[in-house]
Amino acid sequence: MIELGILFGLFLVTALALIFVLLRRQNGRTENADGLLIEQARRIQAQNDRATYGTGAANGHLPTVRDPYRP
Repeated sequence: MIELGILFGLFLVTALALIFVLLRRQNGRTENADGLLIEQARRIQAQNDRATYGTGAANGHLPTVRDPYRP
C-alpha cells in the first residue's frame, strides 16, 4: 500500500512540475515574422513536391484497386 502512495505521489509531483513549467513559458509573439515566412515557404514547397512527385505525375495514372503493383 505504501508503494502505491509513493507511485501516486511521484505522479502528482511530475504533473505539478509539468504544469509549472508550461505555465512559466513565455508565449509571447515574436518581434518579426521570419518564422511565419519560413513556415509558409516550406508549406508551399511541400505542396509543389506533392504535385510534382505524386502518383499521378510519376506514373501518368492513379492507382486502382486492381493495380497489382500497389505497395
